[in-house]
Amino acid sequence: MAKKLVIKVTAGADAPERCSQAFTVAAVAVASGVDVSLWLTGESSWFALPGRAAEFELPHAAPLPDLLDSVLAAGRVTLCTQCAARREITEKDVIEGVRIAGAQVFVQEALADETQALVY
Repeated sequence: MAKKLVIKVTAGADAPERCSQAFTVAAVAVASGVDVSLWLTGESSWFALPGRAAEFELPHAAPLPDLLDSVLAAGRVTLCTQCAARREITEKDVIEGVRIAGAQVFVQEALADETQALVY
């Protein structure tokens, strides 16, 4: 099994099942002791802002704020630089613990030894 997991979630409220799957996999991996890096891109970028995850609803799915909190507590959450810029989100706007970084950092993480990358 990979010791590190990099997950890029591109979906938000526009594709709720895909979005929820990414956050669920990230949270389960963290709970299993895997080193997780969750990347928020596209419409999932909004979840880097305080309170936005609480607005997300999907029947029979774990609450998105709980999943996000578990990843923030034991993993890393990154907001894509370009995605943030397109939405006029800055470092002062995001939830504590969320960093903003670009494609170079994503590629570096995804290609690291003993790492599995997933895109939702």
